[in-house]
Amino acid sequence: MLSGINLDHLAGTGLGLALGMLIGIERGWSLREVSPGARFAGIRTFALIGLAGGLGGVLYQHAKGPAVTLLAGVVGLVVIGYHRVVQSRGLPSGTSAIVALLTLSAGFLAGSGERLLATAIAVVMVLVLSMRNQLHGWVSRLSEAELHSIARFALIATVILPLLPDRGYGPYEAWNPRQLWLLVVLVSGFSFAGYFASRMLGPGRGVVATAAAGAMVSSTAVTAAMATRMKQGDGAPAIAAAAIAAASVVMMLRVLVLVGALAPFALASLALLLAPGILISAAATAWFWRSQPSPDQDSGDVELRNPFDLGPALVLTLLVMVLAVIARWVLAEYGDQGLAVVLAISGTVDVDSAIITMGNLPPGSLAPATAGIVLSIPVVLNTLFKASIGLSLGGWKHAGQAALPLLATALAIMAVCVPAILQAG
Repeated sequence: MLSGINLDHLAGTGLGLALGMLIGIERGWSLREVSPGARFAGIRTFALIGLAGGLGGVLYQHAKGPAVTLLAGVVGLVVIGYHRVVQSRGLPSGTSAIVALLTLSAGFLAGSGERLLATAIAVVMVLVLSMRNQLHGWVSRLSEAELHSIARFALIATVILPLLPDRGYGPYEAWNPRQLWLLVVLVSGFSFAGYFASRMLGPGRGVVATAAAGAMVSSTAVTAAMATRMKQGDGAPAIAAAAIAAASVVMMLRVLVLVGALAPFALASLALLLAPGILISAAATAWFWRSQPSPDQDSGDVELRNPFDLGPALVLTLLVMVLAVIARWVLAEYGDQGLAVVLAISGTVDVDSAIITMGNLPPGSLAPATAGIVLSIPVVLNTLFKASIGLSLGGWKHAGQAALPLLATALAIMAVCVPAILQAG
């Protein structure tokens, strides 16, 4: 309170005005070609709507009657304005009317003290409105299969997942339904992200971009595709080598994201162990990319899975269920060393299965440092496995330059892991 003025109320009301003006700028720009008499509202109107919402939020704390009257009056004016625009233009688009109501709500939240939420709503709203052309273009390019895929993914992620119980079942209580279904959601989500990233970027942006997107699903598949491409002489070898190195970077970053989501206690330790490998693979990507005179001319593509394919996710989940029971039995019978062997073998072909198995262990089963070491071993073996795939499919003459960074990446991680193992005793 300063000289009888409540600064908190003043700030909330001012923020409501500012947010309304921000939204009004976007609306004014978007409707700049519409004649003034046919517009629903402009910058001044939206600024005043935000101000009214801010005043309503401040008043509501002390005088609910006047606050409700003010807000209801603004809503009534919005409805009348929308009706007038529909009659004059014959266009029943409700975007500006809905934006006006949301502007009033954001102003009310700002006046009520929820300033961060109010700002977030207004900024996201302006972002969505400003992306009108991009969103319409994206929707127009969607196929029916892709639209169905989006609906199915929304179903498994937002409806089924929250309904599943979050506790252990089965032998050793190794099966947690929510965690197992979270695996299905994550794997499907990575596949989804990779598919649409490739669709948005397009093959014209180069093989490296689509390979990186494909590595969200399977870096091993990307390596096999690129090695075959190199042997067949399809495109520049340096671009294919850059794609393999980029896929390796994405794989390790994806591993860290999965560990952060499913086994966060091991994240810091694992990140330190993988950092040298990430740097080497990233440097190799940049080196191969720069060594090609015109990388953008190469327009090859990496074939990705269906936009929504539950099959691989379910197969991986079944594998994880089996490994979870084995891991708990090994941990009980043989301790940490036996568990490391199980995870290393299971993670050679698919690192994700080792991460999920780790995440399903009882809390406190492994120390964070030990868990990081245990998870780094599958990453090393998987990287060596990809190098062998590249050499077997492409031959040393064609794929040798792509296999060398993979070998260097594995050696760099091992160079950090060995001292860590010795220190852990």
